[in-house]
Amino acid sequence: MTRRLAAVRHWGALAALAVGAMACDGSGNARVTVPSGASMRLAADSLEAAGVIGSAKLFSVYAKVTGRDRNIKAGTYILDRGASWNAIVNALVAGKGIVLTLTIPEGWDLKTIIPTISRVMKVPAAALNSASRDAALIRQLKVPVPTLEGYLFPETYLLPESSTALPIVRRLVAEFERRWKPEWNGQLEKLGMSRHQVITLASIIEKEARVATERPTISAVYHNRLKIGMMLQADPTVLYALGRHENRVLYRHLEVQSPYNTYRNVGLPPGPIASPGSASIEAALFPADVPFLYFVAHPDGHHEFTSTVREHNEMVRRMRALRRQAARTTRP
Repeated sequence: MTRRLAAVRHWGALAALAVGAMACDGSGNARVTVPSGASMRLAADSLEAAGVIGSAKLFSVYAKVTGRDRNIKAGTYILDRGASWNAIVNALVAGKGIVLTLTIPEGWDLKTIIPTISRVMKVPAAALNSASRDAALIRQLKVPVPTLEGYLFPETYLLPESSTALPIVRRLVAEFERRWKPEWNGQLEKLGMSRHQVITLASIIEKEARVATERPTISAVYHNRLKIGMMLQADPTVLYALGRHENRVLYRHLEVQSPYNTYRNVGLPPGPIASPGSASIEAALFPADVPFLYFVAHPDGHHEFTSTVREHNEMVRRMRALRRQAARTTRP
């Protein structure tokens, strides 16, 4: 009887301590990583450091007394700082709240994004392909093409381990909407362009730019061409039309029959060819005030910009000579 009473008193004291410690916790979510093979005490230290619990020592005792201090699941968790200790222990034991890190770099297209999401999130690629054609999202974005190409925003995401295809795609689209600044709508009117057209242009800029500071100038070249009805002649659109990677765009590639081939069609292609980041979107909206109509890449990736065909052809000859010279110096 005395032992039972002592146990009850011990439990009551522990409960009081738990409540007191929880009162020190903040609000909102925290990211906590539990390494593989970590003990409950090590996990508790991480929880305390993240502000999820007030005392790692008391939390460890609580987990031990309740018989749940072993077999916790490793992973990165998103936990509520206001959650009860019982809920936190349950999450660690059951693996609830584990998230996976998904990174989508700028300039990736759906053919690259979907397999990556499938691999990281363990979601069927077929389901993701279907989600990328979700009619409701396409209507929401006012996209006049049948896919969400360009609208899965490039970013690093923490997504619940149990996420399915459509919620994942919706999350990436929601990030695009969040990054679109309301003040940009006024610039659309000044340019006489739709948001879809700007995202399409931004995707081309994203694929062309190797030097960040050149984005507004590359944008200006394309805006200047659009104004005079000149073909954009953007190599990345040809590669998109081909549907495969090529180290170099050859003359025969320029003949591919596709509305995305800007060597055969005047104006912008029907839609984006990749997912642009904020910098390329901003460059598409705010081109540099320059007269250039042409640019050609140096071997190191930066560009030379010119205004006339004569200047451009001369620059192309120079760049070819530099490439030949570079090739000779790198031969064994």
